[in-house]
Amino acid sequence: MTRRPPLPLPAGRPGEVAVVGLGASGRAAAELLRRHGHAVYASDAGAAPRAREAAQALTALGVDVQPDGHDLARIARAACVVASPGVPPEAPPLAAAREAGVPVVGELEVALLAMPTLRYVAVTGTNGKTTTTALVGHLLRALGHEAPDAGNIGTPLASLALRDAPPPWVALEMSSFQLHDTPSVKPTVGVVTNLSPDHLDRYPDVAAYYADKARLFANADAGSRWVLNADDAAVLGLFHRWPGFADAHATLPGSVHGFSVADPERHAAIGPAGPLRFADAHYDRTRGTLVVLGSPLLDRAALPLMGDHNVANALAAALAVAVADPAHRTPDARAVIARALASFRALAHRLEAVGTFDGVTWINDSKATNVASTQVALAGMSRPTILLLGGRHKGDPYTPLIPELNRCAKVVLAYGEAAPLVERDLAGFVPVERLGSSFDEVMQRARAVSAPGDVVLLSPACSSYDMFANYEERGATFRRLAAVGDQTLPA
Repeated sequence: MTRRPPLPLPAGRPGEVAVVGLGASGRAAAELLRRHGHAVYASDAGAAPRAREAAQALTALGVDVQPDGHDLARIARAACVVASPGVPPEAPPLAAAREAGVPVVGELEVALLAMPTLRYVAVTGTNGKTTTTALVGHLLRALGHEAPDAGNIGTPLASLALRDAPPPWVALEMSSFQLHDTPSVKPTVGVVTNLSPDHLDRYPDVAAYYADKARLFANADAGSRWVLNADDAAVLGLFHRWPGFADAHATLPGSVHGFSVADPERHAAIGPAGPLRFADAHYDRTRGTLVVLGSPLLDRAALPLMGDHNVANALAAALAVAVADPAHRTPDARAVIARALASFRALAHRLEAVGTFDGVTWINDSKATNVASTQVALAGMSRPTILLLGGRHKGDPYTPLIPELNRCAKVVLAYGEAAPLVERDLAGFVPVERLGSSFDEVMQRARAVSAPGDVVLLSPACSSYDMFANYEERGATFRRLAAVGDQTLPA
């Protein structure tokens, strides 16, 4: 194993580094730390096959692995703890570390310390961040850069740092959990897509959730570049939630750029650095054109993505890539960006049209795991819609869906653990049928109540964990059963 120089981790004491969680991120972080010469203890609470496989591979590298539990006393003696993003802050190993005064960071922090020259566009927000990240990576690659997508989008950043020649650019999706544990975050461009209440099953209130999002600005300076949603007041005020910018009259260091899909004459947005120029990136509805940095970039009809929210995502990505480097703003580069936007295809499980069967269109929006995301999906519906709504409740009421449901919904099929809450919030306003926790039953009922010209929309506004391993499994099951309506789930 080739050894690299030790990483300058925030260590309050000498000793080994403890990695908590042996998923893809934890495994990559443990290997990266070991290759940089650190003594590493890695542990996981479960005995899943993935953890066992990671344990075998890491043990061969000299990592001391415990795949089926945590030595809390050992973690409390560590120089530093690296937490996988799926480990909640109240988990016993992290609580033990905090009580002992051991610094806790995330896998992204380790990876960024290992790649000090990395240029990256960091994308956060409540909704749209995965699509925007994928768009940013797609545009950067179209411009000739080696630029993988990483972070919360699925690929651990640490796995890229393990390469003999790490990439020069990365499109990096950052969740609030990852931002909480990445104190050195300082992106080439930082993007905030939008904000709405989410993860209230993990945060005590929305203020705590927004405070973690605001950590994106922790190391802002005069050279920073920010791309913010000019239509979202919460986004425009976000940086004031970071303690470093607590002064109500402070301005966000760096250059601030806005993107908007609203009519610029309808309201004026005042951003952290003064008025945001809508011309930075906006949707000209009159001409049906996406405008970036003062000039038309692409006709809306050429963007193969559904809904205004995806127009916003495209504007955010194009603007972020354009301001990331002067070479991205030449006429030739703009033409490349326009062609790349036109060639982008919707990601799986995000308003993904999976097919039209017997005249009914089935749309998989399984990634819509909060109410705000489902609102966006409904806003894009123009035909009678059967909405599949349910799963594991995340703490937010479903009543904000009522206006869009009144406009387009034929019926709401409420299912899973959240079904009673969905029925409580929506019954009496829109037709609601309460079902159980058989997704096969849900799909059969959707088929029975649909007619040619209708849409069946899976946009659950809930997590999937009551019935599925993740939202991908839920979406894949929807896709399969949409095409073969009489097929039942395997035992």
